[in-house]
Amino acid sequence: MALASDAFPSKPLRFVVPFPPGSGTDTTARLFARKIGEITGQGVAVENRAGGNGFIAVQSLLSAPADGHTVFIGSNSTLSTNAALFKKLPYDPLKDFAPISLLSRGACVVIVPANSRYQTLKDLIDDAHKRPGALNYGSGSISYRLYSEWLNEMVGMKTTEIPFKGAGAAINAIVSGEVDFAVVDASGAIELIVGGRVRGLAFTAPDRSPLIPNVPNASEAGIPNFLAYNWVAAAVSAKTPAAIVEKLIALFQQVGAALDVREYYSRQSTSLLMTPPADLTRYQKEEIDRWKRLAQTVNIEQQ
Repeated sequence: MALASDAFPSKPLRFVVPFPPGSGTDTTARLFARKIGEITGQGVAVENRAGGNGFIAVQSLLSAPADGHTVFIGSNSTLSTNAALFKKLPYDPLKDFAPISLLSRGACVVIVPANSRYQTLKDLIDDAHKRPGALNYGSGSISYRLYSEWLNEMVGMKTTEIPFKGAGAAINAIVSGEVDFAVVDASGAIELIVGGRVRGLAFTAPDRSPLIPNVPNASEAGIPNFLAYNWVAAAVSAKTPAAIVEKLIALFQQVGAALDVREYYSRQSTSLLMTPPADLTRYQKEEIDRWKRLAQTVNIEQQ
């Protein structure tokens, strides 16, 4: 008698994403969905369940049958930083998921509107020092809030959060001049920086990005330790049979090894990682510890 896992996937798959279309997480989800669809011959639908601090998307995964046909394509927000900002999460980012892989990681960029008075990050910091609390920043998720508060703490400025549902909305608020600055995933802002629709003040990595060579790296901008990264990972319900999890791991690794996928990421500001499951779990634990310490240091009250 054949096991159910032998025929996996036996029906179309569903990738649940906790952000709107256009986010870095969504882009990665759609790339892997297309490639896995090609490999398996099964359709792979990407379902964007934005809002609710990622709780809606997580619940969608955990309430689905644990048969491997529903996969969570999440990020640092849902899989690490939420643990630092909420007294009681409706899920456990470690125990409720079976890890598949840490798929990709990319640096952020500090951006301001194109017509902003701030030509450099120092300009923004100097003004913030003169007017504590007067400047505001757009945050598209819990992670972006932590990154922004980390920047505040690092340079000794006080600014006010304006929350948005997703990084795309926060970036749009910069384009329209609604907020003073934002720390966002670089992949979602590069075209706007190149096109002159927003101004980049700092790329949060040790080196400049070849895609936006005029934007200073963290050290050049005066914040050498502000190495803020966003990452995307794949996981399923912890109740999923181990044999099926192994099949999913193999599928994702096959996609990550594909030449066109590797070439795609080589053109981005994002690195393709494709770690083993145990490395994702270890990285989650490190991130959770880091953000809990930061939340306490900058006195972010748990929700």
